[in-house]
Amino acid sequence: MENNYYKTADLALVAVLLLFIPDSLEVVDRGNPHKVLFCFGKSPDLDSLVKRYWSRELQVEPQAFFNEVKQVKVRIYAEN
Repeated sequence: MENNYYKTADLALVAVLLLFIPDSLEVVDRGNPHKVLFCFGKSPDLDSLVKRYWSRELQVEPQAFFNEVKQVKVRIYAEN
């Protein structure tokens, strides 16, 4: 089952993934007290987006990105 997820703790990447594929987040893993992992369902769209992110091929609207970063932080610090 774990192989069905793409996992990352990179705040900027999580924000970008949620901007482009909002319903892809499946699990917020708080098992490690020092790091929160965001688990996304693997798909060709997600793989392509991650590749484009790391190769610096993406452009995002700055305010939308900043707002998504704030929402990711809310998820990090949420109790559940």
